[in-house]
Amino acid sequence: MKRRSLLIGGAAAMAAAWFGPAPALAQAWPTQPITMIIPFAPGPIDGVARVIAEAMGRDLGQPLVIENIPGAGGTVGVARAAQARPDGYRLLMHNIGMSTAPTLYRRLAYDPVKDFEPIGLMNRNPMVWIGRPNFPGTTLAEMVDYLRRQGAQANLAHAGLGSSSQLCAMLMQAALRSQATTVPYRSSGEVFPELSAGRIDLYCDQTTSALGQVHGRSVRAFALAAPQRLPALPEVPTTAEAGMPDFQLSIWQALFAPAGTPQPVIQRLNRALRVALADARVTARLTELGTAAEPEATGTPEALRELLAREVARWRPILQAAGEFAD
Repeated sequence: MKRRSLLIGGAAAMAAAWFGPAPALAQAWPTQPITMIIPFAPGPIDGVARVIAEAMGRDLGQPLVIENIPGAGGTVGVARAAQARPDGYRLLMHNIGMSTAPTLYRRLAYDPVKDFEPIGLMNRNPMVWIGRPNFPGTTLAEMVDYLRRQGAQANLAHAGLGSSSQLCAMLMQAALRSQATTVPYRSSGEVFPELSAGRIDLYCDQTTSALGQVHGRSVRAFALAAPQRLPALPEVPTTAEAGMPDFQLSIWQALFAPAGTPQPVIQRLNRALRVALADARVTARLTELGTAAEPEATGTPEALRELLAREVARWRPILQAAGEFAD
């Protein structure tokens, strides 16, 4: 108890030294622009980040600036964020990769649970199964039949170890006991030209990445791994409608701060995030991008902390069974 009291007292003293009494926080912080690190190269995730960052900046009175720091499956940018000063001016926007890295990397430079303070969930992107435009079938049932019949002759692309596309492919192969050949790429940007040219059979990607390809008919969409259809893809049935109700996978995206960031700052950032996600302009844009804002009830720092712990535990045995490491 004595150690806990000292820790709490130290954190309170630090917050008071930086920001003054908690009631004055709104006036004392922030006083300068805030950087939001995205641990990937510029891509579809930036569209989601920017619309939310702009709305948060309006509420905070300071802009949120996006900084892309790609490398090593996102771990370079995450490590940079973990080492930042815990003052609320350098944040991390990350996704499900936060929970798979501890298993995929045997020499990880950070602990996703211990080295970060959760701020809140931002949105969830359903996964969608797509195939080459000349694929011999148009439905999920026909896709499943193809995987079962072709075995290793069928190929599934993914955007790298630990990527959402690899996780989706692993779940499908486990569900079907399929022996399809997996073909790794470095990003979804590399996969789509191969898919549209017919050199790859199938791919499972986040709706925010695949939306343009589906609308442009350069790929064929089979089913959405979500409980209900998306307004942005009204013609694509859900996996439940297509006969696989238990196959659902949505990729969450969330905001984190370095461990030790004072709780008044975390609460202020969470409040700005909730204001942003309640903005009609933001929700409309997210709908256009093929995703949806996280509800307020599950958008708290505590809910994100619990989700991250569950996700680390959920994916560890699945990834260990695959026996592949990223380092």
